[in-house]
Amino acid sequence: MQRSLFSAVTGLRNHQVKMDVLGNNIANVNTIAFKGSRVRFQDILNQNIRGASAPQFGRGGINPAQVGLGMSIGAIDTIHTQGNLQSTGRATDLAIQGSGFFVMSDGVGRTFTRDGAFSVGADGDLANAANGFKPLGWAADASGAISTTAPLGPLNIPIGQTVTSATTSLNFAGNLDAAAASGATHLAE
Repeated sequence: MQRSLFSAVTGLRNHQVKMDVLGNNIANVNTIAFKGSRVRFQDILNQNIRGASAPQFGRGGINPAQVGLGMSIGAIDTIHTQGNLQSTGRATDLAIQGSGFFVMSDGVGRTFTRDGAFSVGADGDLANAANGFKPLGWAADASGAISTTAPLGPLNIPIGQTVTSATTSLNFAGNLDAAAASGATHLAE
C-alpha cells in the first residue's frame, strides 16, 4: 500500500511542476524573445518481483515482473524555436530570423539574447531598452568591409552627424558685368 501511495505522490508532485512550467509559458506568451520550456519525465526505479527465465522444454521464456516506484523529472528543456516576427514601428528594433543570438555586454561580461528591443543612448551606442546592455558587433571600414577577426565593440549610430568626403570637382556658372573694372568684386545673392 505504501509503495502505491508513494508512486502516486511522485506523479502528482511532478505533474504540478509541469503545470508550473506550462503556466510560465502562457504568462510569457507576449514577452519579447521568450523561449518556452517543456518537462521531461523519467522512471525513478523498478522493483523486480520475478526474474526472467529462458525458453525451455518447448515453452517460451517468461518476462520479468517489475513494479514501478514512481517517476521524477528528467529535465526541463528550453524550446529554441523561431517565434513570429512583429513590426514595432521603431527603427532601432532588430530581430534574428533563424538561429543565433545578439552578443550583449554589461561592461563587465558578455551575455546572449534574442531580445532586439534597442534604443540609442546619449553616446550614440545601441542599448537594450530594458536593461541597458549594449549589443556588440564588428565595425565596417571606409569601404564597407567587415573584419570578423577584429575585436567586438559596441554598435554606434552617429545621429546628426554626416559622413564627410573630399570634394573632387566644382561647377560654377554665372554672368560677368562687362562694365566692371579690372579687379572689382561683386557679391551674388
